[in-house]
Amino acid sequence: MVGAGTDRSKTALSGGPAIVLVRPQLAVNIGMCARAMANFGLSDLRLVSPREGWPRTGAYRKGAYAAAAGAVHLLESAKLYESVRDAIEDLSFVYAATARGRGQMKPVLTPAQAMPGTAARMTAGEKHGVLFGPERTGLDNDDVALADAILTFPVNPAYASLNLAQAVLLTGYEWFRAAHGDAIPFEIEERSPPATREMTLAFFDFLEGELDKRGFFRPVTKKPVMSRNLRNMFHRMGLTEQDVRTLWGLVVRLVEGPRREPKKTSRKKQAEGADS
Repeated sequence: MVGAGTDRSKTALSGGPAIVLVRPQLAVNIGMCARAMANFGLSDLRLVSPREGWPRTGAYRKGAYAAAAGAVHLLESAKLYESVRDAIEDLSFVYAATARGRGQMKPVLTPAQAMPGTAARMTAGEKHGVLFGPERTGLDNDDVALADAILTFPVNPAYASLNLAQAVLLTGYEWFRAAHGDAIPFEIEERSPPATREMTLAFFDFLEGELDKRGFFRPVTKKPVMSRNLRNMFHRMGLTEQDVRTLWGLVVRLVEGPRREPKKTSRKKQAEGADS
């Protein structure tokens, strides 16, 4: 299954910090993490002793691939390790993602604080990574001890536990913003140009004339105030030329009623007309 926003004609971004899933428990969560990584151009997925093994087969594999929603290339290229030490030995800086204070006197940063520095240092040639722990327990203290700094998320302190893929997603989002900016990924369709004052005033004259015919401005002494209020209401909308044409047509139909369909001439009458 491929998501609706997938465009294979565009160049896929890659790189970013390694995402190291430490002892992940469910294959489907690995698939969801791959999807989150693909959303933000992360391409280095590392798995440390998955509980159900890797690569998976049968129903487990199907579930993981379905959850990846088109990011199966990350599942197929994922690297498997026996220990956290093996998974991070080529990295020069490592974050440990955790929602709990560990008392290890390490710097504690949010993804928004950490990723700009990571992007800059990786551009200079360094390799960085982020450790994410098992779904139920998170990283243990020995895992955190291997990291240079702690990565945590500004969340509700009464409910700080994040789904594994959500944590990867938030980290990837801040990485992407730091490395590639936050421009929207598609072109904005051109809007109709703003309506000229001549066009809007002509519409107001027409509208007020029709309202006047139907006794809208009552009592008559309040007509100037009502008229100003009406015009100001439309001015606040920032009308485009298309807006004015649509509103004008709408009022015409309300005043004149439904359009009359042209009468269809039967083929027999058409033939008689042609013979005469």
